Amino acid sequence: MSNKIAFFDFDGTITTDDSLLKFIKFAVGNKKFLFGLIILSPMLILYKLKIIPNYKAKQYFISWYFKGMKKDKFYEISYEYSLNHLNQIIRPKAIERIDWHKKNNDKIVIVSASIDCWIQPWCEKNNLELISTKLDFKGDKVTGKFLTKNCYGQEKVNRIKEIYNLTEFDFIYAYGDSSGDKEMLDIANEKFYKPFR
Repeated sequence: MSNKIAFFDFDGTITTDDSLLKFIKFAVGNKKFLFGLIILSPMLILYKLKIIPNYKAKQYFISWYFKGMKKDKFYEISYEYSLNHLNQIIRPKAIERIDWHKKNNDKIVIVSASIDCWIQPWCEKNNLELISTKLDFKGDKVTGKFLTKNCYGQEKVNRIKEIYNLTEFDFIYAYGDSSGDKEMLDIANEKFYKPFR
């Protein structure tokens, strides 16, 4: 039995595109998606200028498009997107590497800043563990806020260490593609930056 663990970032590492934007477009349609981009453009400029942090920009996005949506409806759309549309943006080389880890009986964990709702079904289908940002619901409605901290940067490592005792593993692999993955890459024995392009 292997005593190795592999941590994969999701958006940009395993995927060719941002699953958040693709999910929103799928959930609300092109017209509402584009209208939202226009309305949210001042916030996007502030984010690009690093005046507001990643988590705040993402929370604005989720809130604008989904606040007040029924929980069941949100999960239904998420499930449909995850199982029937997510594969369109998955990098074949990333799947090859995941399969390589599976053959070696390594533990494989997806560590993502994206919301768990639309990644979890895909992960379950592919027998992968998931650590990601969770969405808050009040009663049966989307609040537009996060239940957990945004799983980005140092928070990725914090969440990993909450769940796994890394001293129990002989070897750690990590895969990422952005500054939000740096801390996770730094805990690995072997790290890969933008490996599947």
